[in-house]
Amino acid sequence: GPGPFPGLIDLYGSGGGLVEYRASLLASRGFVTLALAYMAFEDLPFTPETLELGYFEEAVNFLRKQQQVKDTGIGVLGLSKGADLALSMATFLPGIKAAVSISGSSFNSFIPLKGDGFTLPAHPYDLGRMKTSEETGLIDFSDVVDDHMDPATWNCRIPLERSLAKFLFLSGLDDRNWKSQLYCQDVVQRLQQHGREVEFCSYSGAGHLLEPPYLPLCQASIHRVLGMFVHWGGQWREHAKAQEDAWRRIQAFFWQHL
Repeated sequence: GPGPFPGLIDLYGSGGGLVEYRASLLASRGFVTLALAYMAFEDLPFTPETLELGYFEEAVNFLRKQQQVKDTGIGVLGLSKGADLALSMATFLPGIKAAVSISGSSFNSFIPLKGDGFTLPAHPYDLGRMKTSEETGLIDFSDVVDDHMDPATWNCRIPLERSLAKFLFLSGLDDRNWKSQLYCQDVVQRLQQHGREVEFCSYSGAGHLLEPPYLPLCQASIHRVLGMFVHWGGQWREHAKAQEDAWRRIQAFFWQHL
């Protein structure tokens, strides 16, 4: 039909590039979806020194101007690094009504985010703490990031409690990339302390790359930017079930709030 339809911005992780298959599937379910590249694509830097909040604001404004898009607010969903960018957009940009974090964190990870009159620094990390499996040669990044409970890192936190958006957090208990379950629990508790209702679901046996259903589990792959084979985690059956459930939850969440 002619619409108008809910508008979504879709963000993938620090591997960069333009990833469109999830956006295409969401479009087939009735959402006008903009798959947004922000690094390692065409003229975008492979490893940017900073990310500009204004770049993401431009994408929101572009989407809101489309005739097919409902004027009730925009949704944003992100995976991994894209998840914390989605949360930052929901916190700092007007017009974001709902945000989904998949295997993400509540702090700004790896690349400083520059806004209007402020810079959110990157959460401290040390690549010297990455572990290599002697059996498989795969890299485990789960201990690279500094302790998120250390007050010395709190200036990197995204102040989500300022946002008026609704939030859905999804994570796998077998995430080998980083401790997304702990990060989700931390931000959910923080929001609940501010009287906010938050949706949160964690999945036993699910890894980092929670994708749309029926896509095969990717337990390990080469990271485009790092150039290393990374262990993402996940058990076949449990991960498949998690992807089915997460996909239903994501669509229901956006239909409810947009």
